[in-house]
Amino acid sequence: MQTLLHLREYTRILKRELPEEVFKPVPSRLLWLIPHLAVIGFGIAAIAALEQNTWAKLAIGILIGHSFACLGFLGHEVLHGSVVRAPWLRDAVGAICFAPFFLGPKLWRKWHNVEHHGHTQSDDEDPDAMGTLEDFRERKSLQLLYRIAPVLRSFFTFAAFSVWFSFHSFMMLLRFAPEFPARERRVVTAQFLLPASGAVLLAAWLRGDFLYAFVLPLLVANFIVMSYIATNHLLNPLTPTNDPLANSLTVTVPRWVDTLHFHFSHHTEHHIFPAVNPKYAPQIKAAVKRLWPERYNEMPHWKALLTLWRTPRLYRDNTSLIDPVRELTYPVLGHGLSPDRVVAQRRPLSLSDGQQSPSRPPADST
Repeated sequence: MQTLLHLREYTRILKRELPEEVFKPVPSRLLWLIPHLAVIGFGIAAIAALEQNTWAKLAIGILIGHSFACLGFLGHEVLHGSVVRAPWLRDAVGAICFAPFFLGPKLWRKWHNVEHHGHTQSDDEDPDAMGTLEDFRERKSLQLLYRIAPVLRSFFTFAAFSVWFSFHSFMMLLRFAPEFPARERRVVTAQFLLPASGAVLLAAWLRGDFLYAFVLPLLVANFIVMSYIATNHLLNPLTPTNDPLANSLTVTVPRWVDTLHFHFSHHTEHHIFPAVNPKYAPQIKAAVKRLWPERYNEMPHWKALLTLWRTPRLYRDNTSLIDPVRELTYPVLGHGLSPDRVVAQRRPLSLSDGQQSPSRPPADST
C-alpha cells in the first residue's frame, strides 16, 4: 500500500517542471460566454415563438441544457481565479454562469474552493464526500435505498443525476449560509433569490413552454455536470491526508468534447493546481504521469460511469465500499478496484464496523 503524500509535495515539485505561463490567468476564456448565452437567448425565444412543434422544442431545450452545463464549467474556473483576477468581474461572470442553478459565487467559493478543495475525501469535512456505514445505520433513507435490488438502486442513483447538482447546491445554502456574518449572509441569500426570481418571471412569460425552455434544460445540465462530478472522487478512497493522486480521478473523453467542456475531465490536475486554468491541464497531466505513473488514476469517462453503476456508494472504511444489506465489500481505486472486472467480496458485518468514522484519527486513549 502506497504512503499518502500531501498536496504540497506535488505542487512543490511540479512548479519546477512547468513553464511560468501555466500559472497565469487566461482572460480569452470569457469569449465562450458569447456562443453559450446566444444559444440560451435565441433558444428561449425560438421556443416561445414555436406553437405545436414539440420535437423542435425538445431539441432546442437539450441544446440550452448543454449550454447551461458549459457555463457551469466556465463559472467553476472563473471563480477559482484562473480566468480573470479582478474580484468584481470574477463574481459577475460567476453569477451569470451559475444563475441557472440558483447558485451564487460567494456560496460556491465557501462550499467548493474552501471546504471541498481543503478537505477532499475527508468523510466528516468534505461536503461532497459520500456516506459511510455509520451514516447508513443512522439514516432511514439509506436503509431503504439499499434494501432494493442493486440494479434498481443504480438506476435511481443515475436518474438522480438530473437533479442532484441543483438539489445539493440548495442543501449547501442551508448548511453554510448560517456560518457567514450577517451582512455576507444577506449577500449569499440574495445571490440565490435573484436568479430564482428570474426563473419565476420566465415561467410567468412562457407558461407551458417553461418546461422546454428551463426545466428540461436544467435536467440536462444537471445530468451532464453530475456525470463528471460523480466520477471525480466516488471511486477513490477516503483520505485523512489530502493526496490528489489518491483521492481524485481523471477521465478521458474525445478531444472535441474536452474542449467543449473546458477540460473538466482533468480532475486530478485541477486538484493539484485549482487556480491554474484548465486550458493547461493536459500539460500538467503529462508531467504528473511522467513523475508518478504508478500513483495516477485515469480511465475513460464511460468506463468510470459503468464502474459507478456496478458499485455501491457507501464506504465501509477508507479503502472499501459496501453494500451493507448484502454484506458485499468492493475495493476502491488504488486498492484493488479494476474497472474491467468489478469483484465483490462477501464480508459479514460486526457491531464495531462503522462505529469509528473511517477518516477520523482514532481517539487518544492515553
